[in-house]
Amino acid sequence: MRRFVSILPATLVLTVAIAALYVVPLTVRRATFAAAEARVQLARQTLDDDDLLDRLDQAFTSVADAVVPSVVHIEVRGPRRTFLGASGAGWIFDDQGHIVTNAHVVEQSQRIEVQFFDGRVVPARLVRADSGTDIAVLRVAETAGIIPARRASGQLLRQGQNVFAFGSPFGFKFSMSRGVISGLGRSPTSAVEFGGMTNFIQTDAAVNPGNSGGPLVDIHGRVIGMNVAIATGRDTQGTNESGQSAGISFAIPLATIDYVVEQLIAGRDPSSGFLGITLPPRDTTAVSGASFRGTGVLVDSVQPGGPAEQAGLRANDVIVRIDGERTPSVPVLQSVVASKRPGQEVAVEFWREREDALLSARVIMGEFTARQKNGQRGRSALARFLGVIIDDNPAGPVVSQLMSEQTADLGFERGQVIEQVGGKSVSTASDVGAELVDAGFLSGDEVEVVLRAEDGERRRVRISTR
Repeated sequence: MRRFVSILPATLVLTVAIAALYVVPLTVRRATFAAAEARVQLARQTLDDDDLLDRLDQAFTSVADAVVPSVVHIEVRGPRRTFLGASGAGWIFDDQGHIVTNAHVVEQSQRIEVQFFDGRVVPARLVRADSGTDIAVLRVAETAGIIPARRASGQLLRQGQNVFAFGSPFGFKFSMSRGVISGLGRSPTSAVEFGGMTNFIQTDAAVNPGNSGGPLVDIHGRVIGMNVAIATGRDTQGTNESGQSAGISFAIPLATIDYVVEQLIAGRDPSSGFLGITLPPRDTTAVSGASFRGTGVLVDSVQPGGPAEQAGLRANDVIVRIDGERTPSVPVLQSVVASKRPGQEVAVEFWREREDALLSARVIMGEFTARQKNGQRGRSALARFLGVIIDDNPAGPVVSQLMSEQTADLGFERGQVIEQVGGKSVSTASDVGAELVDAGFLSGDEVEVVLRAEDGERRRVRISTR
């Protein structure tokens, strides 16, 4: 009897402990489950009561509804409808049947077919293309039912702005992706031909091969640019060729598109605005004064009688904005100027250190012709590919510098005068560049150049970018 009585308290304690080990966790779990369920119910109720996300979804779907009917899928074919492997996108520019796309999408085409959102496939002809800006205009004869895209002409873009990219990534037609403007004034050097435009819009919207030529639009469904290139793990400087997106894409701004397309439709090679200044090798200048701090582009000199001088700009002024658009680097300034029309009046803001003041001037733009632009592009390519620098001389365009020892193996020597390019006589360094472009040098064609040495000896060399 004593043994039973002595064991009873210990048994009770053990029973209570075991029960506690089981009941307490169960109670805690039930409380946790109840709290989780309460949070879920509250979240569901909040989502049901608040239509913010519904309205956001509706806004995004409205963008798609507004834009997709103005987007086209493009396929480039060869003889007998052979598919050349080139495809991309475009967008309807006007009700006359003009369609805008990238020049690289339709280059070397013999037959172009355009598919509308309703499934119709119709032939298109190439009106004209400008490889320097990578813009081409097509036209279709069938205009019934086409809906031109709305354009946000004159609207300034801002970093962080929501954007939507349309196109045919990897052949998935009429696709849409969303992102933000992650940068402005970008210069993806390998995305365009030498001497071509810069000042690209950078976005993080998903853009892949096949998106080229498709529109980039704002939250109102208005075109603000055109997809042209992506950064890949293999090429972070931008490519319009193969490769998967690394999350960075580039687009041509609408200001450039509007002006170039207008000239291409009119059958002209695009000219552009001309400011009449020379720029130093330094790309960016920090400005610091009593009333302004920022960055801009230093003016090395102004052309006598040119647009800038007539408006009151001087050497050593620092240009910080043109028509409200920042110009933090040389490529951006050049592209902003190139997007202006000859004869157009623009507002130039500049910093003048001697006066410690931010000033402004109204400049009437001069004209930079298509041949002058080609001259610049050709000279840039000659320097980049072959290391040959040419300058003007009283005797003619002269080889002033050889940047590579291998260049001499091609037959170039310092002091040689270039007499002919592609069978055509040249008298200036700009002529040399322009004739190189016309002869297909930038496309990899072989071009014959006639050189005259100081002793009068003539030499014929054949050059190519390949």
